[in-house]
Amino acid sequence: MNSHNPNQFRSGQFRAGYRRPEGQVTPRPIAGSTARTLTSESLFLGDFEIGIDHGGAMYRLKITRQGKLILNK
Repeated sequence: MNSHNPNQFRSGQFRAGYRRPEGQVTPRPIAGSTARTLTSESLFLGDFEIGIDHGGAMYRLKITRQGKLILNK
């Protein structure tokens, strides 16, 4: 069970060393792939959780305190 305050995500209080990138970040291509690549910064736009509607099901993509991505249905 998470014990964090969701409002801390928006203000960045939970992660002392975390800095949001400034300016435009150039996407890096995936080696050997022609897949369209997006940066997490361009998806989250300063938030730490987004919703993804996929085939009528709602998924949540979150940035963890450790800076990793978690996808939950």
